[in-house]
Amino acid sequence: MKILFVGAEAMPFAATGGLGDVLGSLPTALAALPDTDVRVILPLYGQVADQWRAEMHDEAVFTVRLAWREQYCGVKSLVRDGVTYYFIDNEQYFKRGTLYGEFDDGERFAFFSMAAMVALEKLGFYPDVLHAHDWQAALSVVYLNCLFRDRPGYGAIRTVFTIHNIEYQGKYSFAILGDVFALDERCHALMDFGGCINLMKAAIVLADTVSTVSPRYAEEICTPEYAHGLDGVLRDNRHKLCGILNGIDYAYYNPATDKGIAAPYSWRTRARKGGNKEALQQELGLPVRADVPLLAVISRLAAHKGVDLIADIADRLLATQDVQLVVLGKGEGVYEDFFASLEARYPEKVRALLCYDRELAKRIYAATDIFLMPSKSEPCGLSQMIASRYGAVPVVRETGGLFDSIKGYWEKAGRVMGNGFTFANYRSDELLERTEAALCVWRDPERRDKLVSKVMRTDFSWGRSAQSYREMYEKLK
Repeated sequence: MKILFVGAEAMPFAATGGLGDVLGSLPTALAALPDTDVRVILPLYGQVADQWRAEMHDEAVFTVRLAWREQYCGVKSLVRDGVTYYFIDNEQYFKRGTLYGEFDDGERFAFFSMAAMVALEKLGFYPDVLHAHDWQAALSVVYLNCLFRDRPGYGAIRTVFTIHNIEYQGKYSFAILGDVFALDERCHALMDFGGCINLMKAAIVLADTVSTVSPRYAEEICTPEYAHGLDGVLRDNRHKLCGILNGIDYAYYNPATDKGIAAPYSWRTRARKGGNKEALQQELGLPVRADVPLLAVISRLAAHKGVDLIADIADRLLATQDVQLVVLGKGEGVYEDFFASLEARYPEKVRALLCYDRELAKRIYAATDIFLMPSKSEPCGLSQMIASRYGAVPVVRETGGLFDSIKGYWEKAGRVMGNGFTFANYRSDELLERTEAALCVWRDPERRDKLVSKVMRTDFSWGRSAQSYREMYEKLK
């Protein structure tokens, strides 16, 4: 089976978040399955490091017509872990300061999607399944069906469109339907939603299968509360909607082999985890104490991530409990200011690290006892899985992938059931109660050790999820 992923980012080449993690690890897991040819096509951003460029081979050079534009396009490739990666080269569009957030993102990713379609012919590679991810790749599904379907080699290609975050849909004025997106008025109804172009809506309608990154999120986005307006479209297409829980890269996130942490360990040698807490306390200038539980938040500092709930309970928790708290992330100014002031009020207990740093994040995961992730919405979430892999007990709200991956702790005849602490309603008092319950277990060494052992042994590898994707592709034949 030949599978082509079309997406805007992939680790380790260029990534900003969960999408990049998925496209950096799911293809590898699929390629390990028998009789599976997996390839990925993505932009050649300026951020792609020289070490990767040195491994690339030139595959093709051609021009891409996008409405009245005739633009250069190069295709470069490299093979990594059994996966062939193709990079679409055009410095005008992709040598920018950021991956997204540019004034001409619509044109940039229209060019990318059109180039991906043209590249199939130039490369002589026609996949059985084209799997597009999020709004930036939505036009690849549109172009295949509206412009390329009648060309030799394209007719049998089946399509999957995955929604990683429905909040970002690719909305534009109809003034650019032809001028930028190279589509005529016959596509007006397809592209229209609420009087404007909606790229995600069009991909949902045209794709053979629509998937999301967790089963619970697939249910949630059919409701007004979570769908950001697209609930009606998704209910109309529910027959082709499914949810498959993401996994994490077990090679990259492995406390037993992680050279970036102070004291490597596994679930069998979990007692060594304490060396990482000591090292982080020294690094951050916190009192070095093994007997104090370390809580952590690693997140974009935004209200829908539950940061408002954490802010609401922070003073009560710190004033009444002997704990330490580390917050890593950037985001909305009101929350950056809050956590900076929280550190100023509790200099012996709190560190606010207002930045993005993947290596520092792993040191924090390795050091942390209790990980807070009370999201208002969470399509899948990877942080709770990474925290579990490193033996940090998650406290999460029951939404999206958090519901699917973390089940509430209890014991039956001395046996640990569940792998974290969960609460249902978006209320700060429920977060506080579950955090205090986690602290109660932490202060009982025997119960804590059994729970950490269970948490670390929870399987969040890609193996099971990759098999589910393969079965989904097989159904499209």
